[in-house]
Amino acid sequence: MKLNRLTRVLLLCPLLLLLLQTSVWAQGKTVTGTVLDDKNAPIQGASVLVKGTTIGTQTNATGNFSLNVPATAKALTISYVGYASQDVDISNTTAVNVTLTVATQSNLNEVVVIGYGTARKRDLTGSVATVGAKDFNKGQINQPEQLLQGKVAGMQITNSSGQPGGITIVKIRGNNSIRSGNTPLYVVDGIQLDGRSARPSLNISGVGQTPEGDALTFINPNDIASIDVLKDASAAAIYGSRGANGVILITTKKGTSGPAQVDVAASAGFSDIMRMIDVLAPAGYRAALKQYDAPLSDSGANVDPFGAIISQSFTQNYSLAIGGGSENGKYRASFLATDQDGVILKSNLKKYVASFNGQYTFLDKKIKPGLQPDCCKC
Repeated sequence: MKLNRLTRVLLLCPLLLLLLQTSVWAQGKTVTGTVLDDKNAPIQGASVLVKGTTIGTQTNATGNFSLNVPATAKALTISYVGYASQDVDISNTTAVNVTLTVATQSNLNEVVVIGYGTARKRDLTGSVATVGAKDFNKGQINQPEQLLQGKVAGMQITNSSGQPGGITIVKIRGNNSIRSGNTPLYVVDGIQLDGRSARPSLNISGVGQTPEGDALTFINPNDIASIDVLKDASAAAIYGSRGANGVILITTKKGTSGPAQVDVAASAGFSDIMRMIDVLAPAGYRAALKQYDAPLSDSGANVDPFGAIISQSFTQNYSLAIGGGSENGKYRASFLATDQDGVILKSNLKKYVASFNGQYTFLDKKIKPGLQPDCCKC
């Protein structure tokens, strides 16, 4: 008997739900209307939504719409791109006529000025390559540019000479200028470098001209958190003519909230000549001078000139950093000591770089000053 009653209840449930749904829909109503612009022209594709819900439709080619709305609906929200949205009361009517006006005011909060600051990646329309610390090249790194070698498509990084600390040639998508330079613009934590060498070249009588120093010599490679490379016209649009050869944005590491963290790094390596040039031995050189009747320039010594000035070089780097802080203040300090020998005797670079940065907040986080002094000695 109980089983028969349960069967009857189960059979009656769908019928009751159907009657309930029919009753609910019977309480709704259909609203029709027309949407025009300020020139009385129909607007096609205008959005018509029941205010506070996702129930809606769009206007047709003649600007008309028809929408079934719940009985509890009080207003419709009508909007279209470039026009001011408008709420229409439908409490006591089922037919509305709406005229939208052109939006003449814009929200300045939506405009981001990025000419000399930072930009969200989704706002950039050009080609941007981002290389984080985990993707940097590993091993013996003496210059920040070496972190990117082989990591960015269309970017060429070559050393101009074997001089320790010598300038590194960086080209993005080849030569972009015939008469001017092809060096990209470097921006470190939002500050543009002026493009000058950290160590000007010198012309020493009897020795020759020494090469220029690299522009990023004063940056500790272990302090770099990420590097963004802007490779096309979008760079010029943001930074002007100085970005015509591309822009390299360098972001350094900052302190984080929590206990103090200490980072220690040390590396060492050797350098040598990859291939020696074959030259005549002293006896062969004297024979060649005699054979071709060339002016004799002979001091009588038997010396290998390359062996006399070239030797295997040794390089060592030591880095120490400490950082920490809280929600009201963060800090990070670092120190780098580098001793790099060149393959040419008497060529050497000793570099000491110290940096400190801090971010602090005052007056309920309304004031956020920052501090970032750097010191470099080469």
